Amino acid sequence: MRTAALGAWLAVVACGCVGARPWERETLAAPAMMLEPDPLASATLEHVNAYREGSEGASGGGGGGCGCN
Repeated sequence: MRTAALGAWLAVVACGCVGARPWERETLAAPAMMLEPDPLASATLEHVNAYREGSEGASGGGGGGCGCN
């Protein structure tokens, strides 16, 4: 039973191990493929939203709208 489960797990994991060909790397390195294409713009937008809302969201920062960080 364990051998069958281990074999199934290895088959699933091995399917995800696919390398990119050299001519495919250009597509994968495109800015649209990034999780955060422009980190500076995202940080600025977070700052503006925190200022407008008067509180911090789920971005990991602390503090509130009262100015008592």
